[in-house]
Amino acid sequence: MTDIRSSDAYGGVLTALRLPDGFQPESVTIGAEPVAWFGSLADGSLHRLDLVTGVGRTLGPGPGTPAAGVRVDGRGRVFVAGAFAGDARVVDGATGEILAHYRLASGGPTLVADVVLTPDGAWFTDALAPALYHLPLGRDGALPGPGAVRRVPLTGDLVYTEGLNVMGAERTPDGTALLIVQANEGLLFRVDPRTGATTRVGLGGETLRADGLALSGTTLYGAIGIEHHLAEVRLDAAGTRGEVLRRVRDERFDAPSAVAVHGDRLYVPNSRINMTVPTPSTPYEVLVLPVP
Repeated sequence: MTDIRSSDAYGGVLTALRLPDGFQPESVTIGAEPVAWFGSLADGSLHRLDLVTGVGRTLGPGPGTPAAGVRVDGRGRVFVAGAFAGDARVVDGATGEILAHYRLASGGPTLVADVVLTPDGAWFTDALAPALYHLPLGRDGALPGPGAVRRVPLTGDLVYTEGLNVMGAERTPDGTALLIVQANEGLLFRVDPRTGATTRVGLGGETLRADGLALSGTTLYGAIGIEHHLAEVRLDAAGTRGEVLRRVRDERFDAPSAVAVHGDRLYVPNSRINMTVPTPSTPYEVLVLPVP
């Protein structure tokens, strides 16, 4: 495993795209086109940003509760994890119209932290409750009714402890299972989505205290805000074993909370959540790194 600066790793200097002042970004998603959506911790609004021109717009006011993880599907719908509100919503990525709203958690502490899309629907993590929430999609991607959400308890190797547990989620490279990261313990797990059974993914003694995850081929990227760096992990196809290849650091990282891959670039929003007291005039940006 190599610990290097981003300028050494990628042969150049980071570039950046501006986000609205006061936005408080926590998450990012990018579809097939060079357009990204960012979720706000401040009010749950979404910001749509053209990655070529750098021109963006906020899609109306948010619901007043945070937007944690976000994922866009092939129909331009953005699935939003509702953090402490314990809910999820699906938003039209062009207009900001809320297409559907779902109650996920049904009592007790909750922090719906992230979402990953699979052919059979959306899967949401909960940092405070040992479960996944499955939102099944119908034919042609039809959104289900509010009673369709299925709670899948997590069993096996994963044991929740004090603090924020499961945050980011992804699919395994072969698409047969899910990957989830227990941020407070720095552990990665493979999940059988049918049963919720978890198996720890060996990382050769390395830890992965990541918030957001992004998969590209067999490479998993983790945004580790608490330690201000990115981790690059090589996985086997089934997601049963991994190796931390490098940790990329740069003085411009300021609690990077998520990462997305598009083409030959990584897009990393700085949440600034560790040391900065947010105000309406606090500046925010997304850093752009070439993929090695």
